[in-house]
Amino acid sequence: MRTSRRRFRDYQSTLRERHGDPTSSRHAAAKQLESSRQRSIRRLLIEFFGLLRGHRAPIVFSLATLTVATLLKLAPPAATKVAIDYALTDQPLPTTGWWSYLPGLDRWTLLVWLAGGVLAVSLLETMIHLWGRWYATKTVQRVRVAMRRRVFDHVLHLPLHRVYQLKSGGLASMLREDAASVADLIFNMLYNPWSAVIQLLGSLIVLAYVDWRLLVGCLVLLPMIFITHRAWIGRIRPLYRDIHRQRQDIDGQATETFGGMRVVRAFGRQRSESNRFVTNNDFMARQELYAWWWARAVAMVWEVLMPIASAALLLYGGSLILRGELTLGDLTMFLFYLAMLLGPLAVLATSATQFQSGLAGMERMLDLLAESREMPASPEAVTLRLPEVQGRIVFRNVSFRYPASQTPVLRNINLDVKPGQTIALVGRSGAGKTTLCNLVARFYDPTEGALELDGRDLRTIQVDSYRRLLGVVEQDVFLFDGTVAENIGYAVRNASREAIEDAARVAHAHEFIHQLEQGYDTVIGERGVRLSGGQRQRLAIARAVLADPRILILDEATSNLDSESERLIQNSLSRLMRGRTCFVIAHRLSTIVHADQIVVLEDGQILETGTHVELLRRGGRYHEMVELQVNAGHLPVKV
Repeated sequence: MRTSRRRFRDYQSTLRERHGDPTSSRHAAAKQLESSRQRSIRRLLIEFFGLLRGHRAPIVFSLATLTVATLLKLAPPAATKVAIDYALTDQPLPTTGWWSYLPGLDRWTLLVWLAGGVLAVSLLETMIHLWGRWYATKTVQRVRVAMRRRVFDHVLHLPLHRVYQLKSGGLASMLREDAASVADLIFNMLYNPWSAVIQLLGSLIVLAYVDWRLLVGCLVLLPMIFITHRAWIGRIRPLYRDIHRQRQDIDGQATETFGGMRVVRAFGRQRSESNRFVTNNDFMARQELYAWWWARAVAMVWEVLMPIASAALLLYGGSLILRGELTLGDLTMFLFYLAMLLGPLAVLATSATQFQSGLAGMERMLDLLAESREMPASPEAVTLRLPEVQGRIVFRNVSFRYPASQTPVLRNINLDVKPGQTIALVGRSGAGKTTLCNLVARFYDPTEGALELDGRDLRTIQVDSYRRLLGVVEQDVFLFDGTVAENIGYAVRNASREAIEDAARVAHAHEFIHQLEQGYDTVIGERGVRLSGGQRQRLAIARAVLADPRILILDEATSNLDSESERLIQNSLSRLMRGRTCFVIAHRLSTIVHADQIVVLEDGQILETGTHVELLRRGGRYHEMVELQVNAGHLPVKV
């Protein structure tokens, strides 16, 4: 494995290619790839406001209260001019303009009125600001939950092959970080910059009132915002996007390692997995430090400009005082408002770097949401009603290959399964048995040909309504980290305890469940780690029994059971399968001798079909398989 230092050097080389010689062909290709993945700021803003639909009213309210609070915050510095020029000196109050509305006050009374006014305005500003901030914070949390729900729901409906490509830990990272980044942008891209803009405009108006020449000197700094944006922002957002992707990979690797802990320990790979985790985190730390330096460069510019601007304006304002063109109170007030002006300028400049991480996360989330869902239903798609479904499944010249693969897994499959029939699928590993059942479950659609239910192409049926007809028991049983009752009841929403226990009895699971510490309320751990393989299998069968499916798929459903348990389960399955269209995958041929039809698959094609007796009489591939298992002791009677 490459060290993090070496990986980071390669990463920097890649970045230089992105922003290197524009005449270079590699640079042009890199720029084309980067532009194809990145959206413009304008496009991102449109997408962002679109995602806020349903939450705009409280955001507008919080921005309105923020406007009032910010304007109130501009009032106290004006009191310093009055205090210095009229309360702390012998200079009388003016008698013209709005000053004429003030009664004749002595210096102490004027000072008390100024202090009380500043206190009252400050308290009012704090209360209004806190009120609006509370609304903004509630909205951020609601948007965060809404975005996570939207991403989660979308991933649930992605094509199955795409879900397999996304590591579960990586998806968790996207839900936690990227989806939440949209909500964080409410503060980073709306609330804080809005406060800065209001304060900036208010300060400019006051400064123009004091001395327009001083205002012109301040406005010279405004182009620096645009310059820093053009110079740095185009580089920073891709860095944050890379950091988000690396964090997703790290989370995915950690989840994968803990999920395969038995394998990790069996092969003594704890140290190598730890090294891989540390190396990936070290590489991400280098990426984050690199992005920090680019973002810090903007702040450094403003940390240098602000003292220079303040010193220059202080010298200029002081010269005006010495010439009698400006009072000490005017200059003091001007310096207060200058600080209030330069602060928002710095906020606007640096916020452009701060919300790049949020924009990068939002962009990755938009990429995921832009992916098409599995088998989008057409407007003409019908919704099935269970009483009307007979259960006849017909394959018509069906061929299939997995996405991004050119090799067909199934070729020219023609099969007519009548309602209530049991079809056994046998063949070598990789022959296409599981893929054929995946088509029946409509996890995929055929590449060629058609798959029909009761004479209707499955592609014309609403996929969710079709899957409500299905019950699936797979060889690799998946159980959730919950109670026994919750796992069995997963098949039917709000299933009663009585129905759950009846299903467990059919699956011969009731006895061992009662022996558990808390019976049906026992928590079985992630993927059912606290149960044996046979116990997990029986819970999966009980779940299928509770679903009461019209079409049943059994993929090596008794593979993890001992002989006695297998005998009990076979009796239960016989009752479950009665009257249902069933597809059974089995390598142990003793479990499918009573099937209505046995289909022998080889290299994705149907080699032969018939009953157990018919296939034995033909002396073909099935006959060979039976003899092999008889000789191995898996079948009781030699043919």
